[in-house]
Amino acid sequence: AACPSKKEFKILISGLGGSGIGGKLISAIVADTCPLPIVCNNDYHLPTFANHNSLVLICSYSGNTEETVAVMEAALEKECQITCITSGGRVLELAQKHNLQHIIIPGGNPPRSMLAYSLIQLIHVMVALGFTPEETMDQVENSAVYLAENQEEIFNAAESIGPHLAGKFPILYSSTLLEPVSIRWRQQLNENSKMLCSHHVIPEMNHNELVGWDRGSEDVVVIMLRSELDFPRTAARMDICEKIFNDKSEVIIINGIGDSLIEQFFQLIHLGDWISLVLAEAHEVDAM
Repeated sequence: AACPSKKEFKILISGLGGSGIGGKLISAIVADTCPLPIVCNNDYHLPTFANHNSLVLICSYSGNTEETVAVMEAALEKECQITCITSGGRVLELAQKHNLQHIIIPGGNPPRSMLAYSLIQLIHVMVALGFTPEETMDQVENSAVYLAENQEEIFNAAESIGPHLAGKFPILYSSTLLEPVSIRWRQQLNENSKMLCSHHVIPEMNHNELVGWDRGSEDVVVIMLRSELDFPRTAARMDICEKIFNDKSEVIIINGIGDSLIEQFFQLIHLGDWISLVLAEAHEVDAM
């Protein structure tokens, strides 16, 4: 893929649910290397700014997500530059009809179970465009090695944490840096465990939701996702918030493991996915 080196050029990543979370993750991964603004779109509408100077990445695992298809059709009308990541459906049909760049990934699974496939393709696209260095793929490989070597440890951690969430309303807190992971955890608890939960980020949470902790609730369990990569002032705020939460509810601290943001993303997501399956068993529901 190639894109013009114009100041007005923008990147739009369109997708929802298990197909859309990859956009939020890649936006964080390339935030320090990509010189262009990236907008994640989770709706039917193509933003007004999109035009021939916009790269629109269409992410729909099934290829039939109606919101994403609507955005793709609008992007075609506005002659945007389009690249698709899909397993088939209407998206693949349109991509082939209009001779668009597209990547086909294996189909037939729940979209949320194929996150690695779609995210890796997004990373490849960003590397190909020069928006993140080729060394980024080394971090992906390191992640794969870590997960393969630590499966039992991660699963044991999930089995230990899961029971603390059963019968509770989980609230996920993280820095803005780790918000994509919080979203993934929330989505997995929703879809796999069939339970409600919420997430918020610090420091924004300190300017509104924190006041709600004046009352708190015993029905709530707090999960704080933390990283040594968090901004120092944000880390200090999280330390203070932890003490406030502890006066009202149980608090579980989970630290990201890995030398890079990608490695920590994969480690935390893998743990969260296992926790959602442990809770599905506890709730006696079908995770699929």
